[in-house]
Amino acid sequence: MGTVISNERLTDGVYRLSVEGGNGGNIGQFYMLRAWGAYPLLSRPISINLVNDNSIDFLYHVVGEGTELLSELKPGDAIGLEGPFGNGFPAVEGRIALVGGGIGIAPLLYCARELPSCDVYLGFSREPFQIEDFRSHTDKLTVDVGGLILDSVDFSEYDHVFVCGPHPMLKAAQLKSIAAESAGSRTNVYLSMENRMACGIGACLVCSVSCRDGQRKACTDGPVFLAEEVVFHD
Repeated sequence: MGTVISNERLTDGVYRLSVEGGNGGNIGQFYMLRAWGAYPLLSRPISINLVNDNSIDFLYHVVGEGTELLSELKPGDAIGLEGPFGNGFPAVEGRIALVGGGIGIAPLLYCARELPSCDVYLGFSREPFQIEDFRSHTDKLTVDVGGLILDSVDFSEYDHVFVCGPHPMLKAAQLKSIAAESAGSRTNVYLSMENRMACGIGACLVCSVSCRDGQRKACTDGPVFLAEEVVFHD
């Protein structure tokens, strides 16, 4: 269990939840959060936004009953906190770009803090959020509102690119990775496949990800995969 420190509304439907407790975690990992009784049945998988000395921050978007209940939490409230789970982004060196779309920026703030000198690209369809937090961890921050943030990223300039966002953005990043490789780039592109999850421990197969070597699980094999491993069906 954890205790809510704060639950701040950043913009329409987007909140930053700070919880005392937990077991830390690495970049790209997630926790299963629960702040209710028997219903809704399932806990909610939420990426680590930042790990502090005695607390963990989570960034989430209200999209259903579970996240609506999370948005009603007040300081001092108890919250179920299981984790950390998953294989996150690797600890790499060299030229690194972080690319996030919408609520997909959530795990990238922790990356920006832990990977000095990385460049950050953030895309939003509407009002941007958490910009100043990113600005404190990078000397190069590119923000796009209403456009396609991937258009601002030259993959060939980087050794590693971390991407998190909606599936169409992840597929576009994979295609851009293929094009860069065809042009001679040796960039490693990593996609955070934040599929729907039920258990978080690989037992239910709800979060199945199609890969070139067969079906894998976002919760235990991922959520981070090399772009070249993933097979998109749409």
